[in-house]
Amino acid sequence: MKRQLFTADHEAFRGTVRTFLAKEVAPHYAQWELDGIVSRDAWLAAGRQGLLGLAVAEEYGGGGEDDFRYGVVLTEEFTRAGAAGLAVGLHNDVIGPYLTSLATEEQKRRWLPGFCTGETITAIAMTEPEAGSDLQGIRTSAEDRGDHWLLNGSKTFISNGILADLVIVVARTTPEGGAKGLSLLVVERGTAGFERGRNLDKIGQKAQDTAELFFHDVRVPKDNLLGDLHGAFGHLMTNLAQERMNIAVAGIAAAEHLLELTTAYVKEREAFGRPLARLQHIRFEIAEMATECAVTRAFVDRCVADHTAGELDAVHASMAKWWATELQKRVADRCLQLHGGYGYMSEYRVAKAFTDGRIQTIYGGTTEIMKEIIGRSLLS
Repeated sequence: MKRQLFTADHEAFRGTVRTFLAKEVAPHYAQWELDGIVSRDAWLAAGRQGLLGLAVAEEYGGGGEDDFRYGVVLTEEFTRAGAAGLAVGLHNDVIGPYLTSLATEEQKRRWLPGFCTGETITAIAMTEPEAGSDLQGIRTSAEDRGDHWLLNGSKTFISNGILADLVIVVARTTPEGGAKGLSLLVVERGTAGFERGRNLDKIGQKAQDTAELFFHDVRVPKDNLLGDLHGAFGHLMTNLAQERMNIAVAGIAAAEHLLELTTAYVKEREAFGRPLARLQHIRFEIAEMATECAVTRAFVDRCVADHTAGELDAVHASMAKWWATELQKRVADRCLQLHGGYGYMSEYRVAKAFTDGRIQTIYGGTTEIMKEIIGRSLLS
């Protein structure tokens, strides 16, 4: 089916992204995976190419284009290239909205220019050792000390945790109120008491730095409160829909790409004197995956269109997130199986996609949490 989502401008932008990936990412990616981190030069190159801060107003150095579909193009092309380590989608589509919609004018002038050039890499710190998807379990706290907040606690599994120059920290600013007692505090690189732990050793996405963060009596200026005091829960709920759509877009893009790779492989690979594609079981496997991908693509594209129009709700974003990522997981497993022993070799894209994609059903809210959100909306 021909997609109806994009205009000629979006497709021209896709060409720009592909050129960037070929020139600035592909030649270096293997080394980044060995290093466990992406070079800061790549972020600066992305900034020069205009890939950062697409939705940021031009007066702060951004693209001035508040159209989520450009972010979709970025996510699709980075996914197809297997380049999750350079977390441009996290920077633009997950963290960007917090800065553009919640920051004061002074904060925007302080933070957004570097955000757009790649000089200021960002992260958001929600997850804690004892609190993952349950925001009410957050223990990191910030005590009001008059002219500053005194921040104490720890976070884990933080993407961009090593590289980040600006970290949005979810902290408890009042002992009462459960999730309603949370605020967003921005901690900047070099702040006394802010320490980074180890770069965590993951089974996939090796080039993407993921770290533990520690806050020991960190003095956060009152001017670094982002959004409303005690208003973090509402801010998070507002922005999580876009984060989940970003993950859903990556999920279906990965599934489709794996299907393309595997379809080409079974046409070329022979067994028992004939191509695998001539075996009925193989044809059925390909037919099933192609149908599942086509159906999922239609739903995700509709959700993207609704989100672009400001009409997507949290329930449908949750549906897209859990369905597309679970499909990605199934397709990765089935495609690896169809590659046989070669599928288990790291040099084959299907093996890398299998390990890189496994996190998709976990971060941004697990599949189980997505189902809970949907179930509550239907049964409450």
